[in-house]
Amino acid sequence: MRPSALRALCLLLPLFPFASVQAATVTPSRAQLEQVDGGAALHWVKAENKKTQNVLASDPRYKPLYDRILSAQQSPDRLAVPTQMAGEIWNFWQDKVHTRGVWRSTSEADFKSGHPLWKTRFDLDELSRSEHANWVMEGLNCLEPADRICLLGLSNAGEDAHELREYDTTTNQFVQNGFRLPNGKQAVAWLDKDTVLVSRDWGTTDAGLTTSGYPYVVRALKRGQSLSQAQEVFRGTGQDMEVVPTVLRDGQGHQVVLIDRHKDFFHSEVERLDPGTLKTSQLPMPEKYDGLSYQDGQLVFHLLQDWPTAKGTIPADSVVAVDPDHPQAPEIIVTPTKRQTIGDGMDGAIAATKDGLIVVMYDNVQPVLMLYRRGSSGHWSGRSIELPKNMAASIVSSDPHSSEAYLQLEGFIQPPQIWSVNTARQNTQLLYSQPELFDSSKLTVEQLFAPSKDGTQVPYFVVHAKDWTKNGANPALMTAYGGFGLSYLPVYHPDLGITWFERGGVYVMANIRGGGEFGPAWHEAARHAGRQSAYDDFASVARDLFSRNITSAKRLGIRGRSNGGLLMGVEFTQHPELWNATIIGVPLLDMLNYEHMAAGASWAAEYGSVSTPEGKAFWDKTSPLQALKPDVHYPTPFIFTSTRDDRVGPVHARLFAARLQELHVPFFYYEDMEGGHAGTVNAAEVAHERALEAVYLSRRLMDPR
Repeated sequence: MRPSALRALCLLLPLFPFASVQAATVTPSRAQLEQVDGGAALHWVKAENKKTQNVLASDPRYKPLYDRILSAQQSPDRLAVPTQMAGEIWNFWQDKVHTRGVWRSTSEADFKSGHPLWKTRFDLDELSRSEHANWVMEGLNCLEPADRICLLGLSNAGEDAHELREYDTTTNQFVQNGFRLPNGKQAVAWLDKDTVLVSRDWGTTDAGLTTSGYPYVVRALKRGQSLSQAQEVFRGTGQDMEVVPTVLRDGQGHQVVLIDRHKDFFHSEVERLDPGTLKTSQLPMPEKYDGLSYQDGQLVFHLLQDWPTAKGTIPADSVVAVDPDHPQAPEIIVTPTKRQTIGDGMDGAIAATKDGLIVVMYDNVQPVLMLYRRGSSGHWSGRSIELPKNMAASIVSSDPHSSEAYLQLEGFIQPPQIWSVNTARQNTQLLYSQPELFDSSKLTVEQLFAPSKDGTQVPYFVVHAKDWTKNGANPALMTAYGGFGLSYLPVYHPDLGITWFERGGVYVMANIRGGGEFGPAWHEAARHAGRQSAYDDFASVARDLFSRNITSAKRLGIRGRSNGGLLMGVEFTQHPELWNATIIGVPLLDMLNYEHMAAGASWAAEYGSVSTPEGKAFWDKTSPLQALKPDVHYPTPFIFTSTRDDRVGPVHARLFAARLQELHVPFFYYEDMEGGHAGTVNAAEVAHERALEAVYLSRRLMDPR
């Protein structure tokens, strides 16, 4: 049901007390809930969605919050994040008119002028209407350096699976009889204008998907060929996580073709492919790395392990350059200290330009920009540029044929900024600062540290009013992620500003172990059975908030998504006495069976396999679904997921809610029927879900009790 129709209905409904959220409902069996699109499951989902919306969307606070969030989501003042392509600046944009989005472009000079004139190049709304489809954009993969022909990704309702169609940036049309790859989880790289390397399910028993649900056979597909005619160039095994082709080109005309065999989420073997013979040979690379780039014939990457070489061991967390033709002599570009790390574990920390390298480093979770150049002797030299504190930095665009790149900065209360970075001149320039989408004039941010159970100092950020009173009564919302080596950094969330900051709420973001805030060691400390360290860190930050008299258990809520949703599930079951609200988003919760659910097998390297005695022993006592017990006072949670999530899947959330139902524990449940693992796919749906959360938090943490 859409919000407008829902509001009309809710005008006729009374305000239900929290205890009456659970009307009598027949709970489907596990087998029924596991059928993602099964009739019994969807009937139950719709009934639970209706109960949640009847209570929360009928609250008088819902509509004004929804309207303001929607306005912020569609604000024309949002920054246009640049993508360098085809000699221009491209941008994917969504607004009131283009709810699904358009690709548009302008010249680089016009973009830097501060008042760019945009030309629409591809309209996803128009395509969806003409094809009666629910398309979500999955990006453009273009053949460098001209960037004329691209493979445009289209996903049904936001699933990871997508189809690819060849698109011409000069005609702004799909190429007639061009490459078109049917829907599936797939990875593609351009070898030349008439050949693409494709990793996908090829439809045969010996060339399908891995146990993780990803492809493991790479074939070369030539223009005009059917999928069955493509020539195999490499195959992994069905027990690998995924096999992905990559073609890298630098500004000097060098090209290197790689096939990355991901044996699990963190360990890889790299094959180099000869474009002429289509034969491969293994490249002696470390098994654990990320941030791969290519500059002046050198492969540049972030090392995630100690790497023994002929000249000695290179420490983990270093940025390293390797000549693929002479890989025995790697060069160290920079090695961070123990309280520093490279980037946030995602793309956007290392980028190559025509004449230099850009690296984003964090020092005690504070950003530093590093610019490097390689001399004729092979020695790398660089300089650091100080960036504003309490913000996150990410390289959003770079071009190996240009000296220019673009950096985005943002903070909890600092709207996003776009900076240009020039590696020839080794300087930066602030181009754009987005106007505020909520009032932050009375807010401030500080960084504090809490001792964990084992004495480890855990940093956390606190966003609060400048004139706050530490009386233990401040409503507070706390979040963290703590997994996969990904750092949790300050982000500008207008919906949080509108629904929480402006209304007196305190916001806490904890940098617990399992993330990458202090390099690979911080991550390794919370892998497998060590994961309890992350859960202890989170609870310790909560207790530190209490000891500082910032808030109390009655006024503290927690929120997390995906692995963060698992974190919330564990905290909900291990420490129900510490919180009065828990938002559990697109979560993993059945950890005794996760390896056989959606893409779960791919995460065994992070969580440990329950097929091992150690893994089973840990998750036997920790898995949130199995840890739910009768006669325990749990705070009423808000659980949300997506039917179209083909990464984690909605089954975890369904089973958890169904178990609460069996225990007669009240809960709110909201399952979006589209959106995938990333969440809802348009501004109206985002605003609806966030407004439901906001009303839930208001009732649990702000209202008199």
